[in-house]
Amino acid sequence: MAATPRGAGDRSRSAQRPAAQAERRADARRNIRSILDAAQLCLARDADASVADIAKAAGVGRVTLYGHFKTRADLVDAVLTRTMEQSDAALDATDTTGDPCQALTRLVGASWQIVHQFHSVLQAAQRELPPERILAVHDRTLQRVQAIIDRGRRAGAFRDDLPARWLVTTVFSLMHAAVEDTAAGRLDADDAARVISATLLAALTAPGRAVPTPAP
Repeated sequence: MAATPRGAGDRSRSAQRPAAQAERRADARRNIRSILDAAQLCLARDADASVADIAKAAGVGRVTLYGHFKTRADLVDAVLTRTMEQSDAALDATDTTGDPCQALTRLVGASWQIVHQFHSVLQAAQRELPPERILAVHDRTLQRVQAIIDRGRRAGAFRDDLPARWLVTTVFSLMHAAVEDTAAGRLDADDAARVISATLLAALTAPGRAVPTPAP
């Protein structure tokens, strides 16, 4: 029987290590994807969904889940970030050109559909995360709002006697207030986009101009 060359076994084991490491990384990515899929579904149904419920839905143990997300807040943060990324991709299809008042109405309508669908995810985030973190995750959506408001101010449609950032904050705050009122049964979800748009146009329209009616 031929002798194994010295060092051959070490080289073989060394060659196997990268493959094993790559497989572990692939397993970790699959676990993270499964956990985020499950967490997004669970939190969309129930803002108080527990880590145990999410782990069970993902088909992993709590130890595995905590290996990727140290706290429930970390998991909620990841779900909120993912949801906003998906939302931003969906909003890319919204026409925000033309008349700034109607562009804002269209953006509100498209945003409301997403916000209402995932309102429980937002509620979970509000309970777990600081307000500045939630605001930061909404940054790209707020940039869209800012662009419309800036264009409206230049056109004389929107007021310029108040800071532009305050007007953006008004849009953000009113949208989130509508989420709370809808959840509490004080606002009809099917009518919320119209109510939000009408309120915003009344607040943003330049003094002395007639307040436009939101586009249907």
